[in-house]
Amino acid sequence: MHTLFNSIGSFLGEFCALAAAFLWAFASIWFKKIGKTIRPLELNLIKGAAAFVLFALTSLLLKESYAQLRVMPILALVVSGAVGIGLGDTMFFETINRLGASRALLVTTLAPPMAAIFGWIFMREALSIWAWLGILVTILGVVWVITEKNKETPGEKQPFNWLGLFFGFMASLSQAAGAVLSHWALADNTVSALQSAVIRLLAGFLVLLLWIALRRQKVGTWLKQKPDTRLWGLLAGGILFGTYLAIWLQQLSFKYADVGIASTLLATSPLFVLPIEAFQKEKPSLRAILGVIVAILGVALIFLAV
Repeated sequence: MHTLFNSIGSFLGEFCALAAAFLWAFASIWFKKIGKTIRPLELNLIKGAAAFVLFALTSLLLKESYAQLRVMPILALVVSGAVGIGLGDTMFFETINRLGASRALLVTTLAPPMAAIFGWIFMREALSIWAWLGILVTILGVVWVITEKNKETPGEKQPFNWLGLFFGFMASLSQAAGAVLSHWALADNTVSALQSAVIRLLAGFLVLLLWIALRRQKVGTWLKQKPDTRLWGLLAGGILFGTYLAIWLQQLSFKYADVGIASTLLATSPLFVLPIEAFQKEKPSLRAILGVIVAILGVALIFLAV
C-alpha cells in the first residue's frame, strides 16, 4: 500500500492535469448552455471574478501568508494571469467567432508543444523521446476528435479566414507563455498552488475588465430576461467545478509536472466530453472513439516516460 501511494505521489502533477481536464469537460457542456444567455466575454468575466473570491476566501481560511512571497514569482504570476487568462481567453473567443469551435480547438492544440519548447528553452526541462512521442500522439488523438464535422454546429459552416488563424495562434502562444510563467513561479517553494491561482485570476480579471471597457460592451443585459433557477444552478456548478476546482488542479499540475506534459494532459478535455455525451444518449462516432483510443495511448506513453 505504501508503494502504491508513493507511485501515485510521483504522478501527482499528471493526475491533477487529467482531473482538471475532466472537470473542464463537464463545465464546457454547462457553459455552452449558459452561453446562449450570457455572452462569452461577460461569462468569462463573471466566472473569473467569482472564482477569485472563492480562492481568496479559501486562502484566508487556510491562513496563507503572502508576506513571504518574493517579488519575481509574484510578477511572473501577474503576467501569467494577464497573458494566459486575460489575453489568451479573449483571443480564443475571437478565434471561435471567426473559425468555429472545432477549428478553434484545433489551432489551440499548438499550445502544449509550444509550452514544452518554452520549458526546454527557458527552464532547461529536457523531455525524453518517449515524452515527446506521447505529447505528439495525444495531440493527434485530440485533433482527430475535434476535426470531425458536426452538421448541427452553426460555427462549423463559417469560412476559414487568416485573421481567425492569427487569433488562434496568439491564443496558443498566450496559453503556453502563461503556463511556463506559472510553472516557473510555482518552482519557488514559498508559492502555493492556491496563492498562484489567486494572483493569476486577479490579473486575468483586470485585463478582461479593461477589455470590456475598451470595447464599451454592456454587461448585465441578460438579467433583464429574469433567468430561471436552472441557469443559476448551471452557472454555480460551472464556477465551482469548472473554474474553482479545475484551476486549483491546473496550478497543482504546473507545480508538480513538467510544463509540456501538464499542458498536453490539460488539453485532453475534449476527449472526456464523449463519454459524458454517451451517458446523455448521444452516440459517439467510430472516428471519435478511435481518436480517444489514440489519445489514451499517448497519455500512457507520457506516464511511462515520467
